[in-house]
Amino acid sequence: MGTSIGAGMTNHLYYGDNLKVLRDSIRDESVDLIYLDPPFNSNASYSVLLKGPSGTESAAQIEAF
Repeated sequence: MGTSIGAGMTNHLYYGDNLKVLRDSIRDESVDLIYLDPPFNSNASYSVLLKGPSGTESAAQIEAF
């Protein structure tokens, strides 16, 4: 099971495997929003590519993770 932060409050933050937490800790039809971040194991690049003053891509980038 995941770790619940904010137990006894209206909103909760769970840390753990999302499918296991949903199956073991969340009542059916009781969730309005689920935010999962980042999409692990997708092999996608989430780096931020910067543009130079002319609007063309620069060699500079920020690695997201």
